[in-house]
Amino acid sequence: MKVAELFVRCLETEGVRYVFGIPGEENIDFMDALLDSKLEFILTRHEQGAAFMADVCGRLTGRAGVCLATLGPGATNLVTGVADANMDRAPVVALAGQVDTGRMHKESHQHLDLVKMFEPISKYSTQIRAPGVVPEVIRKAFKDAEREKPGVSFIELPEDIADMQTDGTPLEVQRPSRPYPTPQKVEQAAKLISDSQNPIVLAGNGVIRGSASDELVAFADKLNIPVATTFMAKGAMPFSHSLSLGTVGIQDMDYVASGFEKADLVISVGYDLVEYSPAKWNPNGDKKIIHIDATPAEVDAHYVLEAGVVGDIAEALGAIADRADPRECNIAYSLRQMIVDELQAWENDQGFPVKPQKIVSDLRRALGKDDIAVSDVGAHKMWMARMYQAEAPNTCIISNGFASMGIALPGAIAAKLIYPDRKAVAVTGDAGFLMNCQELETAVRLGLEVEVLIWNDSKYGLIEWHQNKKFGRNSHIDFTNPDFVKFAESFGAKGYRVESAGELLPTLEQALSCGTVAIIDCPVDYRENMILTEKLGNLKVRI
Repeated sequence: MKVAELFVRCLETEGVRYVFGIPGEENIDFMDALLDSKLEFILTRHEQGAAFMADVCGRLTGRAGVCLATLGPGATNLVTGVADANMDRAPVVALAGQVDTGRMHKESHQHLDLVKMFEPISKYSTQIRAPGVVPEVIRKAFKDAEREKPGVSFIELPEDIADMQTDGTPLEVQRPSRPYPTPQKVEQAAKLISDSQNPIVLAGNGVIRGSASDELVAFADKLNIPVATTFMAKGAMPFSHSLSLGTVGIQDMDYVASGFEKADLVISVGYDLVEYSPAKWNPNGDKKIIHIDATPAEVDAHYVLEAGVVGDIAEALGAIADRADPRECNIAYSLRQMIVDELQAWENDQGFPVKPQKIVSDLRRALGKDDIAVSDVGAHKMWMARMYQAEAPNTCIISNGFASMGIALPGAIAAKLIYPDRKAVAVTGDAGFLMNCQELETAVRLGLEVEVLIWNDSKYGLIEWHQNKKFGRNSHIDFTNPDFVKFAESFGAKGYRVESAGELLPTLEQALSCGTVAIIDCPVDYRENMILTEKLGNLKVRI
């Protein structure tokens, strides 16, 4: 068989279901081999969209999503999505074609050293140099991509090698079990908790990756300790739980941040420093910290441990909970009530353009517990992260490590492919939407019921927010938009425009039940950004 055919067989053995990408001259052998395989190729309109789809596929399944490009500009178009996946710990295997090996030694049409280009944004970057190495390279690529902490593996396949003959076979897939935490460290952590007065849990995305959300809830219940999550761990602790403090990370001072200020012990569980800098919640470096994760802690002057419990997160939480003394009272209840009161205050607001708080509130009411919202990056992301009440893991996907605009629509497409029975909504600003709006055609062509909620302010709202905070004025952030309703209709999708606050919820419900791709154009009042900044800057919380 051809190397390209063996390559595809290896992907099948790894359990790959979808390959997202765009064909080119240098990957035509691979594309031809797909015709005789079980893999479903999802033709995208841009390689960045393909990388984002693989990114979200990896986040939702825990198995590497796969994206494909040709050489040169096709491969460079993958870079943003690949970097996002790698920094946000999403398992992805990225593939690219390459010129034949006979012209790599000289200047050659569309030739770049892709292995070197992807090295800084991947865990493993390599080239197939001989037919016989294909099974080993692919097995290593998936093993590295899916290992805790996950990330990206990149493989380039030169066109002449793809066409060569080989008699290789795929390697058996083996996945290591997670190690059990050592009893000594478990006892140390339990004693620290028993001796503390106001402990608080900071839960990161590792809880979701480790399928330890149920154990986190049980841990909190048994020891009566409140839990705050990072943006990327929303839903690891259901917001409706009485010990949930919601999300931390929007600003140095917030209701949740007040809980960290009061805490004498921070129990970080599955937390990655890239999710929210410890300098924000431990500015003086004086907090006692317990680190519970599958891997050792990173080095940071604001993240010096009293105890590090390394091993399976679920096992660690259960073992520590069995040995630690529960709290009779904690800081959660008064603090949580302030948070809940703020969230509920905007349900009936009739201001127009619609306030961000109202948009988040109505979106939450329109979606079920297990439906998926994929947030793009922009001012709306801060409101979604702060106020969207996630009840289950991976139901609010937020790019936060790399924080790349353009992820929402491709991400919602991937979410709908993985979970066809759930609603999937791309929550995006007008700027972020137009960065990958061409994938609307992909969604329509695939017959997916994907909704796009556009927060429309005709400007880079998050940049304006930061400019106004620092300078009291803004610079070069305004632009014009197309008619989003007509834009949707031109692709064969449905288009809706919100013209009053009272229309938002019924419009969302109509779009979610329309049976096809839909865009909801919702004007947003981002004057609330600076109002929130002033409010949090003057916040005095007594708990």
